[in-house]
Amino acid sequence: MTATTFSRVVTHSSDHTSELSQDVAFELLSCPRRRYVMHYLKQRPTEPVAVRDLVRQVAAWENDVTADSVTRDQRMRVYTALRQSHLPKLDDGGVIRFDSDRGIVELTETASELEVYLDVVPHDDIPWSKYYAGLGVLCTGFLIGMWANIVPFGAINPLAGAGIITALFTVSATVHARYDDRMRLGADGPPPRQRGDNQWD
Repeated sequence: MTATTFSRVVTHSSDHTSELSQDVAFELLSCPRRRYVMHYLKQRPTEPVAVRDLVRQVAAWENDVTADSVTRDQRMRVYTALRQSHLPKLDDGGVIRFDSDRGIVELTETASELEVYLDVVPHDDIPWSKYYAGLGVLCTGFLIGMWANIVPFGAINPLAGAGIITALFTVSATVHARYDDRMRLGADGPPPRQRGDNQWD
């Protein structure tokens, strides 16, 4: 191996251990195919994955079928897109190592940083930040109604009112935690679906 080639390899390897910038993370997560790739790889974090197995499962998720039911055309569409575009992009982003000659893919340590940004990618439902803001406004109105003795809030015992508010936030936090588990890349089952996931490119 020449000195020039070795230098390029070392530089490329160091990129995989660098911190992931916010812009790069958003770009990587913006495409459902790339999220599906990361979901599959995070379900197998300790082992290299064959590209053919990855392609078959991503195609199955895209078409809502089992991996055994994927057609050749469905598989080839995903294979072409992953090999020519998405896997090199994820490799350049430092979250995977893609060996095109051997046909294998594996995660890097940097991949764990993607979880921080997943909640920011648009979902089909209301963002949790807006939900909690609305819940806060509702509880504030509830307390004002109790304090001003407005019917029917004025008839509520202050201790009972505090219990109601506590219960609302406790239930909300529990549902939020379960939702986050379901939306986490690498969780059991199919990948989390988000707005625009029918736009595969």
